[in-house]
Amino acid sequence: MKIIVETSARHIHITEEHLAVLFGEGATLTCKKELSQPGQFACEERVTIVGPKGEMKNVSILGPFRSQTQVELSRTDARKIGLDAPIRESGDLAGSPGCKLIGPKGEIDLDCGVIIAKRHAHMTPEQAAQFGVVDKQNIYIKLNYNDRMLIFGDVVARVNPQYGLAVHIDTDEANAAGLPGTVEGEVLLSL
Repeated sequence: MKIIVETSARHIHITEEHLAVLFGEGATLTCKKELSQPGQFACEERVTIVGPKGEMKNVSILGPFRSQTQVELSRTDARKIGLDAPIRESGDLAGSPGCKLIGPKGEIDLDCGVIIAKRHAHMTPEQAAQFGVVDKQNIYIKLNYNDRMLIFGDVVARVNPQYGLAVHIDTDEANAAGLPGTVEGEVLLSL
């Protein structure tokens, strides 16, 4: 049971209101590259993330607009700028730390919204049925690259008719597995 595994680098999902503060009234998201998830794209627009101990410049925004601004970092990224970000599913922001975002036209101080994205597998209901999984079920993903076989547990299956089949892990996880980029993994339901 094979599935594509992609590395999700640090990025931001943003509200239309926050984009206007950072880039000026009337600013829009400019598609730089389509992503594997239908309708999602990396933008030309980039910002600086500031935490208590440092900053990260040139961080990509992903579109389309979201209802809440969300910053997704790896554990290494979060520590570098002095944040203790929790591992969460996308959108679960309550109680997470905030940060400052700086754009060319303004700044925003977020009260919360910085997370480490929980590793997850996107799939349609039909694909989920083929794999024998249901929405929110934890599965395992087996990878074997560069003489570094690794099995990731606690990969949450996210099932939705709008999804494209892919697993998303962060850069720390990809580095631990020695991945050369987008690769093929194997879905395991148990060990």
